[in-house]
Amino acid sequence: MEQLQCLDPSVQPRVSDHIPQIIDLIKQILDNGYAYKVDGDIYFSVDKLPTYGKLSGRKLEDNRAGERVAVDTRKKHPADFALWKAAKEGEPFWESPWGRGRPGWHIECSAMSAAYLGYSFDIHGGGMDLVFPHHENEIAQSCAACDSSNISYWIHNGFVTVDSEKMSKSLGNFFTIRQVIDLYHPLALRLFLMGTHYRSPINYSDFLLESASERIFYIYQTLHDCESLLGEKDSTFDSDSVPSDTLTTITTFRSEFIGSMSDDLLTPVTLAAMSEPLKTINDLIHTRKGKKQARREESLKALETTIRDVLTILGLMPTSYSEVLNQLKEKALKRAGLKEEDVLQRVQERTDARKNKEYERSDAIRKDLASVGIALMDSPEGTTWRPAIPLALQEPVTSTP
Repeated sequence: MEQLQCLDPSVQPRVSDHIPQIIDLIKQILDNGYAYKVDGDIYFSVDKLPTYGKLSGRKLEDNRAGERVAVDTRKKHPADFALWKAAKEGEPFWESPWGRGRPGWHIECSAMSAAYLGYSFDIHGGGMDLVFPHHENEIAQSCAACDSSNISYWIHNGFVTVDSEKMSKSLGNFFTIRQVIDLYHPLALRLFLMGTHYRSPINYSDFLLESASERIFYIYQTLHDCESLLGEKDSTFDSDSVPSDTLTTITTFRSEFIGSMSDDLLTPVTLAAMSEPLKTINDLIHTRKGKKQARREESLKALETTIRDVLTILGLMPTSYSEVLNQLKEKALKRAGLKEEDVLQRVQERTDARKNKEYERSDAIRKDLASVGIALMDSPEGTTWRPAIPLALQEPVTSTP
């Protein structure tokens, strides 16, 4: 999480440290008439809460009990769920007014969120699979204990698929973040995740990770080139000194950023909107026309500052452009199974081949490196390399009937 630049949570509570709060909450629900006791178990009575199902849109008659566990005939309604379960042999247990037992699967979240955030708070997150029954039951418990309980925004993220198949251990396509960031930079993974709206399913594939790596390298390389040109100058800028066309680019980008992020965190739109200011920076640095533009440095300073501010908000701002570019290159070399000296040797061989007018050999060396994700770039100063999507992944897949 730290490598992905996720902020630490303020509190990381454990259920076992909050048994008294859980017991108190269950007492409250019982006292308010929303639960009943059966042989040491406490069940929530869904019939007593008219708003049950408001999050998922499901009606009580749609809830089929017994799909995952055997139906408990002691329950008043098949959809009633456990707040407290009597202890069974070999299970952990705690003392309670109803005897030894343990909390049900949903009550812990209501109790701990109320303990730290109160019964009403802004944002509640979780996977799409938790909408029902977990979050629906959580709402029911909290509202039964406190009728003013409310969550302003429910943030449910979509599932991950792998090459368009659902990720699962049984299919053998299951992997961890640690495995991914062994080959790809954590910020490339973060960019990849932000490239799909959080509520939508996201398809994980080597091609998409390579695309994210190439894209983030381009972003940081552009900003590094800008920083190098400007040197150690003050990053603040006076809008009065910035040319009007640059100000228009900046204003449009900021407007698209605020608009898209205010619309249920539409990160893909924000990332797409970054293309224009990045292109403007590259034009100002590298094109003949850009180099001649009046107040060029003021434009570059304003554009770099604006993009940096957005990257910081998105958690994509590295500690150093040059450092992250080197790290991205190291990951690309690892995926290619090469060392930097191997690439430099091939670059020298290609340079020699070109001098000797052995163009087929020169092209073959370029293609060999491109096939493993190493792109060569020629300039008057010489040949350099950067990570790129391997040719094999770029080639369109043809299918036969």
